[in-house]
Amino acid sequence: MMSADTHPLTYRVNLAQPLDLKGYEAQEGYAALRKALKEMQPGDVTKVVKDANLRGRGGAGFPTGVKWGLVPMGADAPKQKYLVCNADEMEPGTFKDRLLMEGAPHQMVEAMIVAAWALQASRGYIFLRGEYVVAAERLNRAIAEAKAAGYLGADILGTGWSYELFVHTGAGRYICGEETALLNSLEGRRANPRAKPPFPQIAGLWGKPTVVNNVETLCNVPHIVLRGGTWFQGLSQGKSKDAGTKLYGVSGRARRTGCWELPFGTSARELLEVHAGGMKDGLKLKCWLPGGASTDFLMPEHLDLAMDFDTIAKAGSRMGTGLITVVDDKQNIVSVVRNLEEFFARESCGWCTPCRDGLPWTEKVLAALEQGQGRPGDLEVLEQLTRFLGPGKTFCAHAPGAMEPLQSALKYFRAEFEACIAKPDARVAA
Repeated sequence: MMSADTHPLTYRVNLAQPLDLKGYEAQEGYAALRKALKEMQPGDVTKVVKDANLRGRGGAGFPTGVKWGLVPMGADAPKQKYLVCNADEMEPGTFKDRLLMEGAPHQMVEAMIVAAWALQASRGYIFLRGEYVVAAERLNRAIAEAKAAGYLGADILGTGWSYELFVHTGAGRYICGEETALLNSLEGRRANPRAKPPFPQIAGLWGKPTVVNNVETLCNVPHIVLRGGTWFQGLSQGKSKDAGTKLYGVSGRARRTGCWELPFGTSARELLEVHAGGMKDGLKLKCWLPGGASTDFLMPEHLDLAMDFDTIAKAGSRMGTGLITVVDDKQNIVSVVRNLEEFFARESCGWCTPCRDGLPWTEKVLAALEQGQGRPGDLEVLEQLTRFLGPGKTFCAHAPGAMEPLQSALKYFRAEFEACIAKPDARVAA
């Protein structure tokens, strides 16, 4: 049975009828906010988050408390600071943040206020994927209720601290998942990534100190404030050195696709075979992506690995968002990868040449292979592209992420690619 002690993120989630302010307050809602503002200094909140070993749930896994600690504080720090929630959830196969925002909008709002208190931010923005219309409606309603109750606005709970929170819906670009491209878009600019340094914590939104965190990351903060770092670390039940629970999911041709809050380090096999019920009848698992489209494929023999950052990295992939996509034995891997690369090519911001030109080239080669019209040397070209578009060769991580499924597919399923090379016509050759 779900409870606040075992499933803090989802025990209050109700997609059909999310809790209003009174219902949320009846289930410990805004208790963490009152504790933080009445009993803790801003630095105390940052410390407990750091002690809890909360790592970012957006894909990179960077320690949240460490990120917050980079923000200038004290009398000499800029008075205008921003907290931005990255809710631009456009990674193919990922839908965990939508669950939290639609099912428990007040949890998201409280998380933004508590985190803003730690940073002494003056304004907050939830940068939301534009297609999440229901989430936008529910979040705006929750913000209005919180403001009417005195949890937002001027002199919150008599502390003298003022904070405003807004929902900003994006225009539908995958690149806005990159934090600096998101900030450019929020400023009304073209969504191109920025050069770093300076990092957003020093000079972010409109040149002011800014922290950008993922939805799931932030939603953990009120629970950590209420129950402490030791409790949070115990949620993983010894399955991983990474702390807390994790929203894991399964998409693809499994019996029960969905999203579940489980101890960090739960195995991929448990996810697929227990929670998702295994593959659909007549299908076998061919391979799987551990955390969205921009991760390397893993094989059935990797299913017993713990789904945490370090374990999946050692296996040659990335945990990413932790929502796995399964590929069955009836699917042609060339078609699967071509479909992914088409998406990445379309979503390139065009800022740097390797990404702008290399991804369409990748897609073109794969499309020819898919149609059985590949030419000798095409696989070598694809391998060359995985290097030219790899880490350190492009302005941001978009193209390197796009290369991960391709390079792993070439590694594990080279024979399928070779079978797509067109055979010379014997009559023409004669």
